[in-house]
Amino acid sequence: MRVLGIESSCDETGVALYDTDKGLLAHALFSQIDMHAEYGGVVPELASRDHIRKTLPLIEEVLEQAGLKRDEIDAVAYTSGPGLAGALLVGAAIGRSIAWALDKPALAINHMEGHLLSPLLEDRAPEFPFVSLLVSGGHTLLVDVKAVGEYELLGESIDDAVGEAFDKTAKLLGMPYPGGPYLAAKAEQGVADRYEFPRPMTNRPGLDFSFSGLKTFAMNTWLNSEQTEQDKADICLAFQTAVVDTLAIKCKRALKQTGHKRLVVAGGVSANKALRDNLDAMPGVEVFYPRQQFCSDNGAMIAFAGAIRKQAMQLQDKPTFNVRPRWPLDELTPP
Repeated sequence: MRVLGIESSCDETGVALYDTDKGLLAHALFSQIDMHAEYGGVVPELASRDHIRKTLPLIEEVLEQAGLKRDEIDAVAYTSGPGLAGALLVGAAIGRSIAWALDKPALAINHMEGHLLSPLLEDRAPEFPFVSLLVSGGHTLLVDVKAVGEYELLGESIDDAVGEAFDKTAKLLGMPYPGGPYLAAKAEQGVADRYEFPRPMTNRPGLDFSFSGLKTFAMNTWLNSEQTEQDKADICLAFQTAVVDTLAIKCKRALKQTGHKRLVVAGGVSANKALRDNLDAMPGVEVFYPRQQFCSDNGAMIAFAGAIRKQAMQLQDKPTFNVRPRWPLDELTPP
């Protein structure tokens, strides 16, 4: 069974074809970063317009890569939420239209489930059950994953998502958008232990996160420094270390609470080297990640999630459709 996946939840247009027998056949991605950088953040209306321009050409590109025609697609999966409403509607409308025209099933996929399942695309794939840490620009979640669709939310950020905190802190330090990768690169030039940042909400029970205070702490530290490039590098390192330590502490708690020995880390921030090094050093725990190119939003994870749900005979969407800008992961059910 060949599934076409369409991802358009925010500022990246992703398309992929997944075959349940042969694996990932082709994928393509267009990032809108250059367009949004001029405004210092994602402009929803511009994001929607660009998805309209790019989705169909990317579908044609992926079909050509795979050597397939449109009528050889067996199902269409599209991101239905969470995300920007206008951007989601573009992918949903195109996906449903193609499915209707080809008389094929269409499947609405949860964006975060796509991220959660993306490490299963790898040769070294995790077995269920496991704890999943989902870290992106818009989400920070710890999830007990018993099987596909059997998700229990263990903890989440009560304010900024971790990727959002990286970007906002970088902006305060005068770095370009999106700031997370720039901050991580600058941290490599930093001197360890020059500044000591707090590890928020680690001195109390529970698995929730809070990163907004770290952003403020970084700003105050910068304003009280001489504001040299070395000061900036040292602050970046202290901030990143505090974030990574906080995530690791909560992951250890979640693993102990659930009794699981496997940890899956996905989402854009899962590409961060310092985070991977810290989590990989945890004794007695197997840690799994998607490949670097599938850490950020992509069509492959949507095609794969669609294939899993279609294989399990999940019914396709009704002829009418909608999107869900807010769609909690724990509202999903097994296929």
